[in-house]
Parts: sequence; structure tokens; C-alpha cells
Amino acid sequence: MIHFHIVTLFPESIEPYLNASIIGKAQEKKLIKVSYYNPKDFIGQSSRTQDVRVDRRPYGGGPGMVMRPEPMLKAVEKAVGKKKDVEKIFFATDGAQFDEAMAQKLSKKKDIVLICGHYEGVDARVEKILKAKKVTVGPYVLTGGELPAATLIDAIARFAPGVLGKSESLERSRVSSPEVYTRPEKLVWKKKTYKVPPVLLSGNHAEIDAWKKGGRKS
Repeated sequence: MIHFHIVTLFPESIEPYLNASIIGKAQEKKLIKVSYYNPKDFIGQSSRTQDVRVDRRPYGGGPGMVMRPEPMLKAVEKAVGKKKDVEKIFFATDGAQFDEAMAQKLSKKKDIVLICGHYEGVDARVEKILKAKKVTVGPYVLTGGELPAATLIDAIARFAPGVLGKSESLERSRVSSPEVYTRPEKLVWKKKTYKVPPVLLSGNHAEIDAWKKGGRKS
């Protein structure tokens, strides 16, 4: 079973998605587990400070607020506990690009900690202290790490045994075929008729596979 540990200020922003559909059922069947750790719950637990804020203005100036290191580190420490071989992931725009290969590799892990930043980001010392793997889900900036965390969990969980109903769902051909069709064979919409490609109705599996891989015929 893969145990995902999410460090986030806003667990309510992704809980509904992770508790629904395939990922929700996977949790019910105990095929995967998702736990949340809110840095707000660890404010003031450092012996060096009793600061009651989870964020502060950045040194050197600049807009916005930066998440303080102590609450983040304490939350990760709680998630890791005495576990060994824990994968710690820190979302950053300059991180390694998340892809299918990375998802499959991470699916072999038992514990994955996903550190979600917010505001203007997390104090850089957190990533350095934890030696976390920096990962990005794309060449853009989001308001927080919650959506990337949900993306990773969804993609990684697909590789967990039993999560998907059929093993065929993991085949590369499924990924490389962006077009899928179902009944009715002829769809009439606003006086126009849209048909399912004849090759999909032919029963010729070789031609169907070729079509799915990009060799489409109109």
C-alpha cells in the first residue's frame, strides 16, 4: 500500500477530489492511504521560537508572504516519524518534470511526503534540510502546491495493484489515443451527424491499434 502524506495549509481544497471516484474507492479498499498535516498545527512547537504566525515577510523585500521553516519541518517530521525510505517531494518551478515514468517509479515507494507551498513559497531552507526531490508539473506558476499534489497522487495511484479495474487501463496505447468513442454510433446534434470512425467498428484489431497509435484514417 502506498501512503501519501500531504503537508498543506488547506487540506479542504483537495480532500473532496481525493475522496471521490477511483482514488476515493482505492482508499476505501485500503489500496492507498492519504494523510494530511497542517503546518498551522505545529506553530510554536519549536524550542527556538514561539512565533504564532505560519508565514512572515521575506528577507530582502518583495511582495507577499513566505511560509516559515519551523512549522513546515515539524509537519514533515510528524509525517515521516520513524519510517525508512520515505520519498519527500517539494514542488518548485525549477524541479524535475513530472511524467509517466516518474509516476511509475514513485509507485514502488511505501511512503511519499508531498510538501505544498503557498503564498510566495516556502523558506528555501526547508527543501535543503529535508533533501527533498524538487518536482514541477508544468512550466507555469500556481497559487499553491495542492493541485500538483493531487495530480501526483492520481497518476501514481494508477500503478498501485487493484486501483484500476483492468490492467489494460495502464497500457501505453491508452495514453497515446486521445480520441475515444461510445454509443450511439451516429450522433445527431443540432442537425449535424457525427459518426464513430469506421475502423473502430471493423473488428480488425491490427488496424484499430494502428489508429490508436496515430495512424488515423478519416
